[in-house]
Amino acid sequence: MKIFETHAHLDFSNFNKDREDLIRKCFQSGIEYIINIGIDETTSRAGIELAGQYERIYATVGFHPHDADKFEEKLLRSLIMEPKVVGIGEIGLDYYRNYSPPDLQKKVFQHQVEIAVELDYPIVIHDREAHEDCWDILKDYNPHKVVFHCFSGDYLFASRIVDQGWLISVPGTITYKNNQLQEVVRNLPIESIMIETDSPFLSPIPVRRKRNSPLNLRYIIEKIAEIKGLSPNHVAEKTYENAVEFFLSHKKRL
Repeated sequence: MKIFETHAHLDFSNFNKDREDLIRKCFQSGIEYIINIGIDETTSRAGIELAGQYERIYATVGFHPHDADKFEEKLLRSLIMEPKVVGIGEIGLDYYRNYSPPDLQKKVFQHQVEIAVELDYPIVIHDREAHEDCWDILKDYNPHKVVFHCFSGDYLFASRIVDQGWLISVPGTITYKNNQLQEVVRNLPIESIMIETDSPFLSPIPVRRKRNSPLNLRYIIEKIAEIKGLSPNHVAEKTYENAVEFFLSHKKRL
């Protein structure tokens, strides 16, 4: 079983004590690739450094809506040019925390989407209680490759995303009781789904409230398989193929 971790934050301090050992275990367990996600300058640089140490780790760079006030276009353009950067993100809007003013969030999001479209890079979206504004900004620019990370919308919103040719990413919340993500996954084609842990956050059942890691992707795979009536191997294979096409075909690294 080959597995693709599309969204992790292995540079975070939660992994300082065992990062090297954990990454070794990930690759031994069948995880073929890991995308380490940037949320500001520090984490973007850390992700690039981590990717430089491991052949099968890649990085994305960008400014999270919480850090909209730190956005620098020149810096972002420089980071994107690093050889193992395969996307821009996570970027988007967060009206739940509102750590940055909504108007500033939208301005910075628009700017980063514009750069991604100009350079034809995949975009990793953070969307929390901001579905319509995220949608409107993306539609204005019509990027080729978009994934809604930790998808939190309903099936109707997911359908609009898939009809646009974009993807959703499923985290450990799929294993929680009474959540609408299960309906979304049940009704979407597997070709429109990727998987992620968002490590160190959102640990799935049965390890909820413990530190999350890519090793827990198997619980997400098993839950998707149960919901859709597919084998875990098929879910792993298809989500792997989706992720390779989304992240790695751009620079033809395989």
